[in-house]
Amino acid sequence: MMASRMYWMHALTPVHIGTGSQVGYVDLPIARERATNWPVVPGSGLKGVMAENFEAADAEKRTPFMRAAFGAADDEEKSQEANAGALVFTDGRLVCLPVRSVLGTFAWATTPVALQRLARDLRDSQHPVPGSVPPVESSSVALIPDTPKSKLASDKNRVYLADLDFEARASKELGVWATKLAEWIFAGDKEWQTVFRERLVLLQDDTFGYFAESATEISTRVRISPETKTVATGALWTEEALPAEAVMAGLLWCDKLHVKKGHREQIGMDEEQLLNHFCKESLPLQVGGKATVGRGRVRLSFSKGSGQ
Repeated sequence: MMASRMYWMHALTPVHIGTGSQVGYVDLPIARERATNWPVVPGSGLKGVMAENFEAADAEKRTPFMRAAFGAADDEEKSQEANAGALVFTDGRLVCLPVRSVLGTFAWATTPVALQRLARDLRDSQHPVPGSVPPVESSSVALIPDTPKSKLASDKNRVYLADLDFEARASKELGVWATKLAEWIFAGDKEWQTVFRERLVLLQDDTFGYFAESATEISTRVRISPETKTVATGALWTEEALPAEAVMAGLLWCDKLHVKKGHREQIGMDEEQLLNHFCKESLPLQVGGKATVGRGRVRLSFSKGSGQ
């Protein structure tokens, strides 16, 4: 793989990346992985949002290196052929799901499978893997980092999440993961790194799957008739959203520059320079739909592996 990064998407408000309507009690559900049924953020959508953020979609403002990074359609007036964008985003996969907690307000819940998949991406992007992922022996057990003291555990070593309770067990291995995840997700913010470590919890895969289906945000929406000032006929529906504080992660790299011969020197950057230009600073972005009602505000950040 060429020069790559990990990207981290931290939801600041609920995020609705929909899949259209479906038969069920939720009229407008969010995108989910087929195999796990966990929420997912399509990489194509993130690339489009990035292009919009850098105004690469505006033909008048599009520079040669924007065209190389994000691609462009045919431009007959300027005699330029269409080209594919060199920046490649994998889908953003769920790392931590916020779950209501009796103690500590909420927990960042994760699972061994999520961390194992993340470890595979970390290796591919030349990041150090924090260590082995501790197993969770039972659905009635929740692992918490051994340090700092968890905000989630009671004096009797119980963790209460939504309508379930668990035996809390401190884990040194999870403590190592918590520290590294906090550094990547909240780079440079010591206060939020501590908040994250105090609220991380590792659940059994099946238990996490239950929360991935039941702990998303469901909102009922209506449209008011301007004539009657009541709900318009047929204008009552439900929307699902990934809750605020959810953390997603994925891989990002710069592929071969797809430009015509003779145009490469106009770009003025090679693949790694192109990646560094667009994917270095943390970016506040709007992702998905329902922006006018406050949905989709995220913080997208990037981290380089130690081998780069």
